[in-house]
Amino acid sequence: MPMPLDHTHDPAARCWLASAQAAGCDFPIQNLPFAVFRLAGTQEAFRGGVAIGDQVVDLAALAAAGLLDGAAQQAALAAAQPVLNDFFALGPAAWRALRHALFAALNADAAATTADAMRACLRPQSAAEFTLPARIGDYTDFYTSIDHALNIGRLLKPDDPITPNFQWIPIAYHGRASTLGVSGQQFHRPMGQMMAPGAGAPIYGPCARLDYELELGIYIGRGNPAGEAIPLDRAEDHVFGICLLNDWSARDIQFWEMAPLGPFLAKNFATTVSPWIVTMEALAPYRTAWSRPAGHPQPLGYLESAANRAQGAIDIRLEVWLESARDRAAGSAPTRLSGTSFRHQYWSIAQMVAHHTVGGCSLNPGDLFGSGTISGPGPGEAGAMIELTRGGQAPVALADGDTRAFLQDGDAVMLRGWCEKPGAARIGFGESRGMVLPARVPTPS
Repeated sequence: MPMPLDHTHDPAARCWLASAQAAGCDFPIQNLPFAVFRLAGTQEAFRGGVAIGDQVVDLAALAAAGLLDGAAQQAALAAAQPVLNDFFALGPAAWRALRHALFAALNADAAATTADAMRACLRPQSAAEFTLPARIGDYTDFYTSIDHALNIGRLLKPDDPITPNFQWIPIAYHGRASTLGVSGQQFHRPMGQMMAPGAGAPIYGPCARLDYELELGIYIGRGNPAGEAIPLDRAEDHVFGICLLNDWSARDIQFWEMAPLGPFLAKNFATTVSPWIVTMEALAPYRTAWSRPAGHPQPLGYLESAANRAQGAIDIRLEVWLESARDRAAGSAPTRLSGTSFRHQYWSIAQMVAHHTVGGCSLNPGDLFGSGTISGPGPGEAGAMIELTRGGQAPVALADGDTRAFLQDGDAVMLRGWCEKPGAARIGFGESRGMVLPARVPTPS
């Protein structure tokens, strides 16, 4: 279960790079998240990098610099590749060795020769372009927020808003890995079938009720052999870290095609992740108790443990922002739509991993889970526009005076996340940004 705190979590630790101490910085020395990058406008090979302040530690340059040895050097070599899968497969001891070596070399107390050698491995984030950090063979999207489930259910079936199984198992469906994209992704409004209320037949056309979903992405590190379930209290040994994830959703297509099976075209056209993966070790100070209301069904034995109860939840604060085409043209600020925390989720990450494998499924390094839409219990904590607007009946007001019932062409949605609390350094996730382009309507042949 959760890793113990150590010197890399010390809120008093400082980096010799000034930008790592800037107010509101997502990437202080206590964070050190991973991505895959290259310098924009070049044909360089993509390789692993670690964020510090406004810079990226180039792990290929670091591996060649002779600063590291042993497990840390082995990990750096694996992470210097165009995808992080081999690094993920090394497991927690290797991940920790590289994190600790980076922390030591970036620390303000590092020897001058070490700091100089590290400076030579830094690249400006502003000059970098990013790609998906892993070769994602499988993508599973969960449905684990009871507040989201209730909000949606009350729109569709007010007298019976959630299915009985929701409170017994972490529900999920198999998503589409081929249309995953990194922040900056642009995609065309999807086409599909929709059935209007009271209509006798569906129509085919562009989605009219396009939505976002505020989620986290969970990257699997070490896999498990087929047929060997991962026990709950060992589940997080198989999780490398977390990113932001926008599970774009075509609601009118979704509601027609989900009788009787799960999402298909409504979810397979785009999913946008942030480039940075915040490690589970960096998140250790923000663990909190996972609980289940006393009147609700309690988890079955394979999904229950004292450790999960004590620290299974993580207080990751999240926000959704919308930038309209008019905002962009005018240089105006975007509109904040909502904010909540991952701590409200009904099922924990460990429970998702354990349940995913209990039937014999093997996970592989680089597999990605979506957490499911993250909505909280209070006003303004909805993680999707369909909740905020009550199915489009109560459009939200934007800062530019316009309104939205659902997303329009030209809209960009930004997800942001961070962790902070007294006695711990603030760490952040960067941003997941995606933009809607007009539909490609086929022309008659």
